[in-house]
Amino acid sequence: MKRTFNTDLPGNYGHLALLLFRILVACLLLTHGIPKLTKLFSGDEIQFINPYGLGVTTSFVLATFAEFVCSILVILGLATRLATIPIIITMATAIIFAHANDPFGVKEKPLLFLVCFAFLLVIGAGKYSIDNSLRRR
Repeated sequence: MKRTFNTDLPGNYGHLALLLFRILVACLLLTHGIPKLTKLFSGDEIQFINPYGLGVTTSFVLATFAEFVCSILVILGLATRLATIPIIITMATAIIFAHANDPFGVKEKPLLFLVCFAFLLVIGAGKYSIDNSLRRR
């Protein structure tokens, strides 16, 4: 019974779980970034929200950067905390502006991404990351 309620993380289990979490969440977001990157280089007309008045193309490029480039950085564990910031801003923008009038079920996905990447912002990349390798030097 004691083992059932044990909250200790012996050995490297916590770091392995963080590695798996970091990679899986970033890969899931990458599935949204890859189509945006493809559309960006396709030459097709970009239709996207412009909530901050930066222009449709600039807003789309920033969202693509967050969902593609920053996701790759998180997967690698390179500048993880910094890489989560554009992702968090993009997800907050999606919740507040892009899905403002949508039901909660539609807002739920960007909200989950926001929570996951906010967690990584606070916790960091963990032991199995490039960040950790650079920190030790």
